Amino acid sequence: MRPGFSPRGGRGGFRGGRGGPRGRGGMAGGRGRGGPARGGPAHRGSTPRGRGGRGGFKGGRKVTVEPHRHQGVFIVRGREDALVTRNLVPGESVYGEKRISVEEGDTKVEYRAWNPFRSKLAAAILGGIDQIHMGPGSKVLYLGAASGTTVSHVADIVGPEGLVYAVEFSHRSGRDLINVAKKRTNVIPVIEDARHPHKYRMLVGMVDVIFADVAQPDQTRIVALNAHNFLRNGGHFVISIKANCIDSTAPAEAVFAGEVRKMASERMKPQEQLTLEPYERDHALVVGVYRYWDGLGGTGIEWEWMGR
Repeated sequence: MRPGFSPRGGRGGFRGGRGGPRGRGGMAGGRGRGGPARGGPAHRGSTPRGRGGRGGFKGGRKVTVEPHRHQGVFIVRGREDALVTRNLVPGESVYGEKRISVEEGDTKVEYRAWNPFRSKLAAAILGGIDQIHMGPGSKVLYLGAASGTTVSHVADIVGPEGLVYAVEFSHRSGRDLINVAKKRTNVIPVIEDARHPHKYRMLVGMVDVIFADVAQPDQTRIVALNAHNFLRNGGHFVISIKANCIDSTAPAEAVFAGEVRKMASERMKPQEQLTLEPYERDHALVVGVYRYWDGLGGTGIEWEWMGR
């Protein structure tokens, strides 16, 4: 756990002591004992605070933004610490998240709060995951995109030079996803069943990493099918595993171990496993590397061109 990110507070975000954020996903400093009134002036003698306009961080002193060790991810330091991404579309929120504008030289840069209770990837980052294998310019295949909450932050991370192919089966969630993609042009929505990658093979190119949050009993097989079609040799996968969706009668640890064994049989080599407590119960994130050539009897060099 990185310093400054102790998982305290109720469901909804980082607790900043009394007068800190309230409500699910909230990052605003509400009326707390000893703190300024909501939207009121800061303490006498304090420095100006960072502002995000409507929906921005409130009630805090001047904030600073530090780069996280994962490229494209940042930490806001102030009255409350928060994980953020640089907003690809300044002035726009995706799911009601808080925003903050920070002066950097002569320009203002806007950041979006990333709530670990609404994003398993954010929960893993705060939990200390070693690698997410996403950064500026990356090409990501996102399976189980839902309405685009985490997808929007991944789009921020990869930036305008990257791409996010977002696959979602539900047409209802797909409508929200399409609306996200209208403003984030590096997101390509694919409203299809991830079990049938051949249906969207003409839309998706080779990618550097697959992120999967499909919550299905056969999710490892689903990821493997997509990896065989779209993931370059030596590319990586990041899979969120919900134990109850696979076997509700077995202990979570046993379910995770079983899924890891399945990955190995699909030429997917797990490298790291992290539980998502306290943000998600009975969830784990598994990160690994894909080596298609291992099952073909080659060294990998002669097969590398197949993944390009």
